[in-house]
Amino acid sequence: MSASQPPRSPRSPELPEPPRDADAPTLLVKIFGKDRPGITAGLFDTLAAFAVDVVDIEQVVTRGRIVLCALVTSPAPGGTTEGDLRSTVHSWAESLKLQAEIISGTGDNRPRGYGRSHVTVLGHPLTAESTAAIAARITSTGGNIDRIFRLAKYPVTAVEFAVSGTATEELRTALAPEAAGIGVDIAVVSAGLSRRAQRLVVMDVDSTLIQDEVIELFAAHAGCEAEVAEVTEQAMRGELDFEQSLHARVALLAGLDVSVVEKVRAEVRLTPGARTLIRTLKRLGYQVGVVSGGFTQVTDDLKERLGLDFASANTLEVVDGKLTGRVVGDIVDRAGKARLLRSFAEQAGVPLAQTVAIGDGANDLDMLNTAGLGVAFNAKPVVRQAAHTAVNVPFLDTVLYLLGITREHSRRTSSS
Repeated sequence: MSASQPPRSPRSPELPEPPRDADAPTLLVKIFGKDRPGITAGLFDTLAAFAVDVVDIEQVVTRGRIVLCALVTSPAPGGTTEGDLRSTVHSWAESLKLQAEIISGTGDNRPRGYGRSHVTVLGHPLTAESTAAIAARITSTGGNIDRIFRLAKYPVTAVEFAVSGTATEELRTALAPEAAGIGVDIAVVSAGLSRRAQRLVVMDVDSTLIQDEVIELFAAHAGCEAEVAEVTEQAMRGELDFEQSLHARVALLAGLDVSVVEKVRAEVRLTPGARTLIRTLKRLGYQVGVVSGGFTQVTDDLKERLGLDFASANTLEVVDGKLTGRVVGDIVDRAGKARLLRSFAEQAGVPLAQTVAIGDGANDLDMLNTAGLGVAFNAKPVVRQAAHTAVNVPFLDTVLYLLGITREHSRRTSSS
């Protein structure tokens, strides 16, 4: 500011007004009944005659029944009275066969506690017993449930609890064993803008984005499917070094004609919900990538078909139109997947804290723990225990609910 400019007044009209008096009288107006168009407009048109200010609003519609709450200031002295407002609101409500309740008080809602979190619960089905257990566990940590909102009703029931009063990590630690015991999936993430800003999602491919293990599809054409499947299972359980097991399995493919690549691409089956997940994320501005211990001969095709932003995998060596039984280039193993996540995030301009990783095997663990949110998808026990959260239903698009994206929103964005 130059010396010729006068200092800005602390009450400049460019600055916000000071907070409303916490002891000022307010009225909580609650409306209940059968929902229909025009109720919200009608209530506030009725209140407008009393020149009140709106402090807070909340509205919920469940199975055609509306609960509308408006916290407003009391009428100013010298004009209409609180009694006039009460009488008028009750008359308006009765004319629409609604019920009204008006409660006097002072100030705004009490401040929410620190440590605000979103707790997303996926149930198939979600029972009253499991909901009670979750709510009780939240309370036992000192948390308060500020709001509950349904994200989806099909193919799973997904609800979100807005919780305050306890640290996110403490809440996650308390709810993880509860989820395992009652058979639901629970994700706990910190509230705030960063949740909406998660702009990079990176997935494993085999048994995550697709239902198959690609190397087993190749092995079926080489007549060694059983041998390869056994080694794959041992590697995914963390019982074998991934790089050694990869070389051992690929060696069994030596001599296959390269034409088998097109056959394998045609055999790949996407996981239910995969297209919806990717289309929704892309339309919402997310970037999406895959990393795989499989092969670029398949992931490059998936990248093109699905419109992915990033893809990386191992590459099968081909000489004279035949697979040699070797891979070329750097191996994409457990550590490699984490490195690629960092690389994709850097290229996308997204902080690691705003990334999401999804995988099912032990070789995904480093990637899951590097991401801001690591999701174990129908994973092995060792992976479920180590990841931030787990999804144990066979629909990949349920990951959207962990990001606060409703089923209705995903259906609109996927079909538009």
